Amino acid sequence: MALEKFSDVVQLCQALPESSYTAEHHDAFTAAGRACIQEGHCTNVLSILLDEKNQEIVRCMGWTLLPPLIQLLLKKEDKNLPQWLAIFTHLLESCRPKELLIGLLEQLEHSDPHTTAESLHLLLKPLQKVLLRLGSRKASSLGMTLSSVLDQLAKLPLPLTKEEDSDEFSLCCVELIDFVRPFFQEARQSLSSETGRSCGLEDELRAELLKFCMKTLSHLLLEVQLRDPDELTVSPLRTFATEILDGLTAVGEHLHSLVFQPVLKRKQVPGFLEEEVRYPKASLAGVAHLVFVHHLAADSFPSVFSPVFCLRCNMEHIFLLLSSAEDPKLQKGLELYEKSLVRLEDSCLPADLLQIKTFLTVPQRTKGLKVFQLSIDKFDTEAKYRLFQYMLSTSNHSGVEGYIIKNIRTQIHVALQPGNGNVWFEGVHLLPLLRKVFSLPDGPETDLLQYLDRLMEALNLLRFLVIRDKVTENQTGVWTELYKIEDSFMKPLRVGLNMSRAHYEQELRSCSERRRNKEEPVLSVSVSSEKLPQMTPDSQIQVGLTHTSTPVRSCGLILCCPPGSALGPPHLRHDGERAGSDRRTHRAEGGSVSGSSSSSSSCAVYFSNVNKGFHRFYNKYLNLNL
Repeated sequence: MALEKFSDVVQLCQALPESSYTAEHHDAFTAAGRACIQEGHCTNVLSILLDEKNQEIVRCMGWTLLPPLIQLLLKKEDKNLPQWLAIFTHLLESCRPKELLIGLLEQLEHSDPHTTAESLHLLLKPLQKVLLRLGSRKASSLGMTLSSVLDQLAKLPLPLTKEEDSDEFSLCCVELIDFVRPFFQEARQSLSSETGRSCGLEDELRAELLKFCMKTLSHLLLEVQLRDPDELTVSPLRTFATEILDGLTAVGEHLHSLVFQPVLKRKQVPGFLEEEVRYPKASLAGVAHLVFVHHLAADSFPSVFSPVFCLRCNMEHIFLLLSSAEDPKLQKGLELYEKSLVRLEDSCLPADLLQIKTFLTVPQRTKGLKVFQLSIDKFDTEAKYRLFQYMLSTSNHSGVEGYIIKNIRTQIHVALQPGNGNVWFEGVHLLPLLRKVFSLPDGPETDLLQYLDRLMEALNLLRFLVIRDKVTENQTGVWTELYKIEDSFMKPLRVGLNMSRAHYEQELRSCSERRRNKEEPVLSVSVSSEKLPQMTPDSQIQVGLTHTSTPVRSCGLILCCPPGSALGPPHLRHDGERAGSDRRTHRAEGGSVSGSSSSSSSCAVYFSNVNKGFHRFYNKYLNLNL
């Protein structure tokens, strides 16, 4: 029945000129032809479409038969697959390219999510053939097609392991490069021709290809992890990335100009694209990552730029990547930062670079300790000093601040070595930095658990200073600051520790009271609508005992200075000369605290009045290395 209707419609249209085809003719041809395809009349439909008398009809209306035809081709199960392929090929050669393009893109965009890869495999070659038939009018159509293809490619799962590097996503990327290669070649030829060079306005084809490259860099290549050649010899994704960089060269872009774009003044080029659209920041960061981390297109990248200049330019890209909340971009930011730093000599970056905002904010955002320490090592002494000041004021992270204080201690140790003195980590310049270290953000009410990393490193630094810097020399100036440190840091810290201990002791008493009275807990905890079992009273008491012994680290404050110093307990202090002689018995590099028999005896008297928890922590803390 459907075949008869289709034959009747075709015969009716044979007698009419193309200009006389109406909407009714189109609708009848479409309905009857699609029904024939769905019913499997492949041989009859093929003969009708190949008939010389029907070529005008096929040219005007044949593209409407694409939807059911493409669905059959995607299934790959029909025994008549060769005939369906012959029909598809004939339509691609005979129909108008604009209508074909619309029909093919509709099928690509409305494909089932489970068949996205198969749709790309099937339609990329036909789309390329149709676009090439458009001639010089294809630029806007190419841009529309590339945008649709990238949207479909983004729906595919990304490869996470080297075994997945040859999965559907990677294969589609390779096919996409095959699809776009002739257009890159055309752009390269037009650029090298006399007319291309003399043309003042930007070529529209190159503009569309540039947009494609930039979108690929920011939306695809920043999301995937490329494998190193020694890990995976043949990687489709590395090939894809290399071809994209080569495509940028084909459209007239220089890779070094793209990488250094944040600090170079580019010549304004009139054309179809605004600067923000033409060079998206994320895309430029992607170029920098491919060039400096994976060394792609190394043969086309000049090697005359100094490592410091490369780092200066890359800092903008690094800052952008590390500002992202997405793990792949964070990882790429760290990789780019590390690769930019390893090319530098230690202590070669001047303090002037810290006037550039990204040189202060990027180290603060790095989550890898290895890269963080590497970035610190590359600054000279003054730059390290200013970086430490900035980060102690702005990081708001106890772990980062503790790590900075540890680095301050290292720099002071270097400065105190014979012949290594410097003005930044000795004397008057060091004191403002020490005041930042020896401070409590909220005084006695500071959350000691939250600031534990910072406080322990600060105590270690203070102990190091009073042991390493002789009172008679006072190279660091710490001895002139002792009473200030006592008033602004040690006393509030002792008060905070006592408050914390009192709080947990009260909690212990309350818990014991509840256990005696066998009271039910007032609060309950639920996770995913599932009520968690209550902690037993014995477990609650054990937790309370742990917390009451944790604040007992106040005994560590005494160990920062031997008895008799301004920081020691009042009833154990003695005259400054005796304190200085006792202090000189300590070894700065020995990894333990030792004193005279007199000071040890005084400590024993003092600690005999403290509970057993203090004694346990005291013995443990005595073995703590610097």
